[in-house]
Amino acid sequence: MRFRFVEDHRNQYPIRVMCGVLGISPRGYYAWRARPESARAAANRRLLAEVQHLHEHHRGRYGSPRIHAALRAQGVAVSRGRIERLMRRNGIRGIAARRFRPVTTDSQHALPVAPDLLGQRFEAAGPNRTWLADISYVPTGEGWLYLAAVLDLGTRKVVGWAMRDHLRTELAASALLMATQRQRPSAGLVHHSDRGCQYASGAYRELLQGAGMRQSMSRPGCCYDNAPMESFFHTLKVELVHRVRFETREQARRELFAYIEGYYNRQRIHSAIGYITPEQAELRTA
Repeated sequence: MRFRFVEDHRNQYPIRVMCGVLGISPRGYYAWRARPESARAAANRRLLAEVQHLHEHHRGRYGSPRIHAALRAQGVAVSRGRIERLMRRNGIRGIAARRFRPVTTDSQHALPVAPDLLGQRFEAAGPNRTWLADISYVPTGEGWLYLAAVLDLGTRKVVGWAMRDHLRTELAASALLMATQRQRPSAGLVHHSDRGCQYASGAYRELLQGAGMRQSMSRPGCCYDNAPMESFFHTLKVELVHRVRFETREQARRELFAYIEGYYNRQRIHSAIGYITPEQAELRTA
C-alpha cells in the first residue's frame, strides 16, 4: 500500500521524501516497481479506468452503488465491495448531499383540499397511474427562478415541468399541461401534491377534472407524504444547482432543461426502479 502511494504520487512529490515519510526505502520501492504486474493488479488497473470514465461521464454524480450498477449493466462482473474499495483507495466519491429544504408551499388558505389517496404507499403498477407534483426554486443573479415539476411514480420520469419568475397557479398549470399533452394518460390517474394554493386553486382543479384525474394531497406540513417528489428536487439541487452559480434566469433555464431532459430522464439510473433510467422504465412497462 505504501509503495502504491509513492507510485501514484511520484509526479507530485520527490520519491525520497515520500519514502522517508512513509518509513520505506527507495531501493525497496524501485524493487517493487520492477516486479511484473500481477493479474489482480492488472485487472484492478483496467477496472479503475472504467470507474474513472463513468465517474467523469456523470460529472462526479455517481457514487459506488450507481457505478457498480452501471458496470454490471455493461456486462462487467464485479462485486460492489470491490468497486467501493477501488474508489476509496483512489479518492473517487460521489457528490455529498447538503441538508436543506426550501419552503415554497403556501397552505394557509381557505381553498378546498383533497384527501390523501396514497398514504405514503409509493408504488405504481405502471406508467401514468400516479403522478406527483411540487414546486421548488433556484437562485440566480437576477432573483429566484421557480420550477414546477410532475413526476411519474411508476417510472420516476419527469413528465412535465415549467419555469417562471413567479409562484402563481399558471406555473403549476403549465407543468401539468405539458405532462398531459406528452403522456396522454387515461382517466383515473391519481395526481398527488401538497396543499399549496396553486394545486388547490379552482383553475388547477378544473384542469384535473377535465383530464379525468383524481386529486390527492399530502397532510399539512408533512414532506414525507410526497417523498419521491422531494427526492427528485433534492437530487437536482445536489447534482446541479449547488454546483453552479447561475448569473441569469435564462442560464438556469438552459441548465435545468439539459439536466431534466438530457440527463435525469435518459441517462441517470434510479435505485427505486432497479438501477435503470426513467426512459428505460417507461419503455419496459409500456
